[in-house]
Amino acid sequence: MVELKEVFETYEMVSHENLDVRTITMGISLLDCIDPDLDRLCQKIYDKITTLAEHLVEVGDEIGLEYGVPVINKRVSVTPIAIIGGAACKIPGDFVKIAKTLDEAAKKIGVNFIGGYSALVQKGMTTADRNLIESIPQALACTERVCSSISLGSTRTGINMDAVRLMGDIVVKTAEATKDADSIGCAKLVVFCNPPDDNPFMAGAFHGVTEADCVINVGVSGPGVVKTALSKVRGESFEVLCETIKKTAFKVTRVGQLFAKEASRRLGVPFGIVDLSLAPTPAVGDSIADIIHEMGMEYAGAPGTTAALAILNDQVKKGGVMASSYVGGLSGAFIPVTEDSAMAEAAEIGALTLEKLEAMTCVCSVGLDMIAIPGDVPATSISGIIADEMAIGMVNQKTTAVRVIPVIGKGVGDRAQFGGLLGDAAIMPVNRYGCADFVNRGGRIPAPIHSFKN
Repeated sequence: MVELKEVFETYEMVSHENLDVRTITMGISLLDCIDPDLDRLCQKIYDKITTLAEHLVEVGDEIGLEYGVPVINKRVSVTPIAIIGGAACKIPGDFVKIAKTLDEAAKKIGVNFIGGYSALVQKGMTTADRNLIESIPQALACTERVCSSISLGSTRTGINMDAVRLMGDIVVKTAEATKDADSIGCAKLVVFCNPPDDNPFMAGAFHGVTEADCVINVGVSGPGVVKTALSKVRGESFEVLCETIKKTAFKVTRVGQLFAKEASRRLGVPFGIVDLSLAPTPAVGDSIADIIHEMGMEYAGAPGTTAALAILNDQVKKGGVMASSYVGGLSGAFIPVTEDSAMAEAAEIGALTLEKLEAMTCVCSVGLDMIAIPGDVPATSISGIIADEMAIGMVNQKTTAVRVIPVIGKGVGDRAQFGGLLGDAAIMPVNRYGCADFVNRGGRIPAPIHSFKN
């Protein structure tokens, strides 16, 4: 029985605290599309996506309207394209044709992003993997809605440093290819350690090969809801603080569970997971940095910030798993700088640095995310940043990621403008000392000793 109090509480969350279903993402397997003929492959991919996801946007909008909770994004993720295109694609340009097909399919069904232009190279690269990676700058420059992700390491296999070094170059080339729009291509490119197969959030979503043919995954978010709840227990003990976050996360996850099951029923597609990730937006009041401030920090980045984020991430997970039997994806707290207005402000005044953000990634649910850096940062330094983040994920058995944007033609203090949910921010400084001799060594960093679980 739903009580009147709960109705009013949900209304407040939506109308004043920015509660929303951030994304309904349909995961689609393309394994049955594999074909040695590139034209036939592209046609099969287009047909399968536009058939299975034909009503995704329509259903998402209907559910949001009926329940009064906005569904911000409707998206699709597909099987990593390096696997799907391996038989047909002989050169990087062949993969670009698949990227264009994905973009056309995304436009046809009306989703704002399609993920899965991906390769899993944490232990080594096939010819197809390398061709896809080398195609990324052109693919992201000539498409609007395609997102790319590359897995470079895992706790089980270690870190593929050849791929890490290559990705430093690819990030710079992608920035150059999209420099007329503040290098926005890099906002659609992320590298991972320990990526989940069922992540509904972009740019890192792909449909894992162990997943069903088609599933519905829902990402729900509500930083403003958590911030408002914490404002009511200001000055209370850590026990009260933790309990408040956990109870709030439970309520938010229940909304996601409801939407996921309803979307699954209407689309005739199995329900996958609910991902409760506190994902900020540039909107005022929808900020992780504001939560950290409410917990007692003058600004995000002040001493104590990492501890506060650890509390937040842990209690969100605890509340989420009590609300749904199928919590998955990333589930925790995101710290994308340009997408969080209060975090961007903290970075601009110097309270939040790249090094502090790296420390925060040890306890958040992803990694260095949406950070604008000077356009003249060497590719080897970007590879070094990636290597550091992959090491944190590998050793701590968690997902970590890097999505940095070297903005060509701009330096520290200049602003990068990406628009929409991607936001804007001042460009942050990067340590000026080099690491080329390290990242150019080649080979693999072995898996840590605690990876041997058998």
